[in-house]
Amino acid sequence: MTSIRSTRNRIAVAIIIITAVVAVLVVRLVDIQVVQADSLNKEAYNTLSMAQTIYSPRGDIVDANGTVLATTVIRYTVTASPVQVADFVPTDPATGKDLAPVTPVEAAAQIGAITGQTGDAVYALLTADKTSGYALIVKDLNLDQYNAIRALDIPWLQYSTDPQRVYPNGSVGGNLVGYMGDDTTAGATGTTGTGGLEAMENQCLTGTDGLQTYEKGADGVAIPNTLTVDKAPVTGGTVVTTIDSDLQYYSQQVLAQRVTETGAQWGSVVVEEVKTGKLLAVAQYPTADPNNLDATDSKYWGAIAFSDPFEPGSTFKAESAAALIDAGKATPATQVLTPYRYKSPGGAVVTDSEGHDPAQWTLTGVIQESSNVGISILSAMLTDQQRYDYMKKFHLGENTEVNFLGESEGILRTPQEWDEQTLYNTSFGQGITTTAAQVASMYQTLGNGGVRMPVQLVQGCKGADGTMADTPSTQGEQVISADAAQQTVNMMQSVVTGGYAASLLKIPGYNVAAKTGTAEVSNGQGAYGGGYLTSVAGVAPAEAPQYVVSVNIMKPVTIEDGSASAPVFQKIMSQVLQKYRVLPSTTPAVNYPTDY
Repeated sequence: MTSIRSTRNRIAVAIIIITAVVAVLVVRLVDIQVVQADSLNKEAYNTLSMAQTIYSPRGDIVDANGTVLATTVIRYTVTASPVQVADFVPTDPATGKDLAPVTPVEAAAQIGAITGQTGDAVYALLTADKTSGYALIVKDLNLDQYNAIRALDIPWLQYSTDPQRVYPNGSVGGNLVGYMGDDTTAGATGTTGTGGLEAMENQCLTGTDGLQTYEKGADGVAIPNTLTVDKAPVTGGTVVTTIDSDLQYYSQQVLAQRVTETGAQWGSVVVEEVKTGKLLAVAQYPTADPNNLDATDSKYWGAIAFSDPFEPGSTFKAESAAALIDAGKATPATQVLTPYRYKSPGGAVVTDSEGHDPAQWTLTGVIQESSNVGISILSAMLTDQQRYDYMKKFHLGENTEVNFLGESEGILRTPQEWDEQTLYNTSFGQGITTTAAQVASMYQTLGNGGVRMPVQLVQGCKGADGTMADTPSTQGEQVISADAAQQTVNMMQSVVTGGYAASLLKIPGYNVAAKTGTAEVSNGQGAYGGGYLTSVAGVAPAEAPQYVVSVNIMKPVTIEDGSASAPVFQKIMSQVLQKYRVLPSTTPAVNYPTDY
């Protein structure tokens, strides 16, 4: 009896112990699976899950017609996990059925057939370290190659994207488009532009990166078929420029030929639409190809039409004449006895470029003959402050609305800073500096009835839905009267019909108004003697101007006057009038008297 009771007691104790253990386990299980479930799952997920950025494609830069000047192409990198390399069974994408097993050797041959590698080379990469979780197989694959490899359905391969910036038109507009990456090398994959529009429009171009996750095993290797896209990337906006890439290309070619022929240091061309202020071409030579920056001296990586100021010389006489007419101090027929050399009451000395007897020229004759003396004597009829105010109205001494990266505002000192010589020199474009973009804007104003339009290079940032943001101002500003502007344009027709470079400037069928210029360049020691900058700026058709072309050639060797730039002006203006189907002139050129 005692033995039976003892056995029952032992059983009872065992039951109690088992019940207690089970109870503890149940409580613990409830705690793990219910109370702490969320936090533990999150901890496990964080341990097993790996986040990976999906880089958003950078937006394009395009010309006014949609031609791509800069774009992002996605290249692909393929890696493998050697520790997982083994036979596998791919799935037929059409039927979903399993196909014949594939060995690593066979897979290596399939990969190599797509990438251009040998099968042996790929297999060597897969087996170099069989304990590793990572091996680079190939990079810089295009989309077709990437899709072909993905179709092989190899479970131990991983893929990543590598966005690269490319410039399909090379050097066409390269001075404007700019470049990417801190090292400024071709194909740099930086996310921030460091030159030109790439930098200026970075906010528009930059998209929003996406996010994808995958799970990894205890060995840190990605688990096949666990990739999930959590957030899709959003492509950056499209920067729409005002540039016509065909015209840009043509301008670069014509300019390059002339700069080379004349042995010049550099040249620039600006083509601007008179009614809108839009820049259709901003060409230069030398110029950079953003795909291969190292092939060009770094000082030409930017846009010299904005960044390199110079004394404009005689092209500035159009502004001086316009100011005189607008202020009521002169007309195209105003007479001025013009000696070769003039000494002002204050001791300033002005001479013309070539010796001549005292000439009885009108203001029109002064423009045609490009007389420094004549325009100086007539400009003295304006006060210093009046002349300065007109220059400011033309927005000289300040950046254009483009605010291009590295843009110079030029130099325009106040009248209080002018000495007697500067007082006279500024009337014919010395003692001040301008950029090519400023000169083109000045002629746009003259051609547009005295209304200056904001200079435009970018039309805006176009989103994926086609809407345009960050559009520039189109509000014009009346600088001088319409009569003064048209009379100034009419006077400049005399340069094309009878000036020294007339034969090089005429365009059959059209009335053209232009002004040549030959400005002395500083020798770098505070004096002239460093060569000449030759230029031509003008509008056409003169009776109703639609386009401005401004040409500047720095330090030509074989020709040192406006004849160096004139052929470039003639060819590019002819191309512009033809390209945009401008009807020929139906009235004869205005023929103001040039002498009396």
